[in-house]
Amino acid sequence: MQRIIEYPVTAADSGRKISEFLRQRGYSAQTLIRLKKDPRGILKNGVSSFQNVRLEEGDSLTVCICEETSSEHIPPVDLPLDILYEDEDLCVINKPAGMPIHPSLHNYENSLANGLAYYYAVQGKPFVFRCINRLDRDTSGLTVIAKHYVSAGILSEMVSTPPKRLHREYLAIARGTLPHREGTIHAPIARTGSSIIERCVDFDAGDDAITHYRVLAEKNGYSLLSLQLETGRTHQIRVHMKYLGFPLIGDYLYNPDMERMTRQALHSYRLSFPHPITGEVLTFTAPLPSDMAALFPEYGV
Repeated sequence: MQRIIEYPVTAADSGRKISEFLRQRGYSAQTLIRLKKDPRGILKNGVSSFQNVRLEEGDSLTVCICEETSSEHIPPVDLPLDILYEDEDLCVINKPAGMPIHPSLHNYENSLANGLAYYYAVQGKPFVFRCINRLDRDTSGLTVIAKHYVSAGILSEMVSTPPKRLHREYLAIARGTLPHREGTIHAPIARTGSSIIERCVDFDAGDDAITHYRVLAEKNGYSLLSLQLETGRTHQIRVHMKYLGFPLIGDYLYNPDMERMTRQALHSYRLSFPHPITGEVLTFTAPLPSDMAALFPEYGV
């Protein structure tokens, strides 16, 4: 994967070191180290340059990204992909329920990574799989894939470093009627016993976790919720809703209520974030898939 990024230098950045200029645009220390190792990674006015060189108004700074190898242990498999957006730096995919993000022991050739490996292999492009907001296998909806290490570093910081700029909204269905139309769940999450999968609320040993919820609709004893994450712990929404007393229907791990759903009723509905290179704010939505829309059709396709 090759990408050339051009940055014009204005009066506001005159006198800054190249490293300072790039850090201000979201480049991490790890990304700068990787660029430093490539003699053609950073060019000032077309000439290879050290990162401690200062810029002047009118200069042109070029970042050259070259990745020639693909992810190992991800066999390309021709799988259907619902790509909502793609450019040189990222793509946004509407993932179906039942598709894992990464290959694993029992899901070695049916993951999103397998499908993308094939998608880029037929184009003759090397591709390293970098998923920014990972979804559980049975959670449907929007996920962002970075197409090179620079965009991956910038997008990852948007998720992990305050103020967090990658905003995620999920839709979920719980059985019952919540006593409040909206609220915040602030409860730390930890592993459950010796399980490597299951999580629980644990005020002694858990990691800080915050979820904001809002009731969108109620029908036939079910509630459709909008949830926004302030943190990104494993199974956060599923664990927090169980803790609140309104677990998601169809959740085999936390509430095996399979009357209306055979997977957890959770959908990554909206993503909004500034583009890692241009800064343009991007917003994407994906309507409820058919299994969840059967209960709330007005929010479906």
